[in-house]
Amino acid sequence: MEFLIWIAATVVTVIPLLKLLPHFGINKYWALAAAIPFGVLVLLWVMAAKLQELERR
Repeated sequence: MEFLIWIAATVVTVIPLLKLLPHFGINKYWALAAAIPFGVLVLLWVMAAKLQELERR
């Protein structure tokens, strides 16, 4: 049962990331990193760094 919840949470996370990552200059297939533990945190950190870089320009 926990596995199904994990799969559902991963799918719900990956789908929006597929659309968001290209806007930050990151290949959209990196959204699959959300399937590994702490993958979402790393992607959010990279997106925040890119956003700060864009705000400085």
